Amino acid sequence: MRRPPPHFAKLLAAMIVAWFPLAAGAHGGSTHSPAAMVPAVREQQDWGIAGLQREVTRTITVRMDDRMRFTPDRIDVGEGETVRLVVHNGGGALHELVIGTSTALSGHAELMQRFPDMEHDEPWMAHVPAGRSGEIVWTFNRPGRFEFACLLAGHFAAGMIGAIDVKPAFTQALAKESATVR
Repeated sequence: MRRPPPHFAKLLAAMIVAWFPLAAGAHGGSTHSPAAMVPAVREQQDWGIAGLQREVTRTITVRMDDRMRFTPDRIDVGEGETVRLVVHNGGGALHELVIGTSTALSGHAELMQRFPDMEHDEPWMAHVPAGRSGEIVWTFNRPGRFEFACLLAGHFAAGMIGAIDVKPAFTQALAKESATVR
């Protein structure tokens, strides 16, 4: 009997770990909660990268509801800041918070209109059933204006969108310097 190569077990384990998030079915009611999540893959996006829990500098609570609104609908962060977004769904329907560029979110919302049962799960998304909470830990390592939105069919079109302004590190340093000079 032929034995599998020594790296076979590692390859099999990697395949199982890669497959698990796909099998979870994000729009099937799963949430981003530390206990239920496989560690996020840290892949650079235009709007940042998945953050590490140990690097969180502050927590921001975002509420969403069936009025198709986020509260707050604008968030200011500094370049390099790692934030925990605690997303609470006070509505009676499933909602989500997805971070991205305006272009990326618009394109994804269009896909969700055509394929409302599309399943996906990324570290920049929190899918939250009614009355529950989820979270995203994100490092905003690029300055600029980004957005967050609920991309479920009809929600984006109803205006369920918010803004994230990431101030450049240089601007933050100048603000601190001018505050200490006074």
